[in-house]
Amino acid sequence: MDFRFYFSLFLRRLHWFLLVAVGISALGIFVARVLPTVYVSQAKLIVESEQIPGNLAASTVQTKAIEQLQIIQQRIFTRDTLVEMANRLQIYAPAPGEAAKRMDADALVTDLRNRIKIVTTGGSSTSRGPAQAVVVTVSFDAPTAAMSAIVANDVVTLILKEDVGMRTGSARQTLQFFEQEVARLDKELSESGAAILKFKEANQDSLPESLDFRRTQLVNAQQQLLQLQRDRALVQEARDRLVRFHDTPGVVEDLALTQNMTPDEKQLKALRDSLAQQLVVLSPTNPKIKLLENQIAVLEKQVAAQTASGGLNASGQAMTAYETQLADADAQLISFDEQAAQLQGAIDDFSRTIAATAGVSIALETLQRDYDILRGQFDGAVGNKARAETGDTIETLSKGQRISVIEQAVAPVAPERPNRPLIAAGGIGAGVLLGLGVVALIELLHAGIRRPIELVNKLGITPFVTLPYLKTDLENRGQRRWKVLAALAFLAAMALVLWLVHSYYMPLDLLLDRVLRKFAMLPLSDLIPQRLA
Repeated sequence: MDFRFYFSLFLRRLHWFLLVAVGISALGIFVARVLPTVYVSQAKLIVESEQIPGNLAASTVQTKAIEQLQIIQQRIFTRDTLVEMANRLQIYAPAPGEAAKRMDADALVTDLRNRIKIVTTGGSSTSRGPAQAVVVTVSFDAPTAAMSAIVANDVVTLILKEDVGMRTGSARQTLQFFEQEVARLDKELSESGAAILKFKEANQDSLPESLDFRRTQLVNAQQQLLQLQRDRALVQEARDRLVRFHDTPGVVEDLALTQNMTPDEKQLKALRDSLAQQLVVLSPTNPKIKLLENQIAVLEKQVAAQTASGGLNASGQAMTAYETQLADADAQLISFDEQAAQLQGAIDDFSRTIAATAGVSIALETLQRDYDILRGQFDGAVGNKARAETGDTIETLSKGQRISVIEQAVAPVAPERPNRPLIAAGGIGAGVLLGLGVVALIELLHAGIRRPIELVNKLGITPFVTLPYLKTDLENRGQRRWKVLAALAFLAAMALVLWLVHSYYMPLDLLLDRVLRKFAMLPLSDLIPQRLA
């Protein structure tokens, strides 16, 4: 390989190499110089388990740690929260001596979402190892160390506030739900109990719990009615016999003495019979005889008084014994009829209530079943309310699962990026490579013959001698002039392209901002302090 020849070609195209290499290198050095300093401050949080064992007192908040952190992150990244944070912390406030620049709210929100990073690690368990603790890393990219620490700590504060608010709010809502449920079921239970009581009062004669008693009463009433009918038949028979034999005084008197005596007359007869028996064995002066005689005398006076005050017949005269006996028999028959009517009414009532008991029992069972269902729901709601109260107390005292800070964000000593020497070296290296590439491309596109050996290779002839082409001074000046004009045209074209892009497509700062974002660099908006309108 003829290195001297290729070096001569390189020297011939040196101006193109220098133009490209110097331009690209200058651009790289410019980017390295103008890229803003980025400070990154980090804070670490950890999710702690419940402080009280779940088998003793469980919290009613059952949200998993990872899910809760995702919810908190989405709440922090809302538009209103980020705008309020930017205004409160003056994140886009202009530096001293610089003019304030208006910034669109959408661009602000997008910028903050890219600069705030919340990374969650751990929280998963596998069969090969124990569960890992959930660790949350919060970081913020800022042009100053103080601002990065301030914003990172503010995000940590928001996370802690949202965590406490979510858990206590969830526990409180659970408690309020069961309180309302207990109140509702208590009201429905009272209404159901009142309905059962009202139904029992309206159907107290037909309730199933008194069915056996009413059946017993029915049987007793039927037996009493049967016995009353028998007694009435006997009295009716005695009255009929008295009427048949009223012309026979002896028979009438015998019937009066045996069947129609008053209680005092019967007692008097019994005392007289006893006195007669005692006189057989005792003397008339015996104290027992005297006692019996006194009792007989008293009863005789009572019987005489009763006989003297007896009723009068229709003619206004004192009733005879026959009339008295007949009146007593009629009175007994009337009493028997009245008692029979009362017993028959009771029997009818008992029969009616016994027949209605089946329907009343079905309706009462329906009401009681509804009451029992409400009672079960009420007891369950009371138990759930008690557990909700325990869970609310646990969350209020921060004894449940919680997020705590293990490392606050502090202002970093050195910036995180950019690596200016590396970017500058990369720009220079890229300029050199592109310059060499341009020179090689120009030579490849040139089809002329430059060396004698090319005559042999391309034309197949062997020259005796070769003379180089000698340009005149006029040609040399013209060539230099065209090179200068080409360079100026190239620069003018580049400037025109940049102006057209900036004017009709997208401002160059936004275009560069997109490029930097694509390569994970800090956006260009950090170069110029901004604030909200």
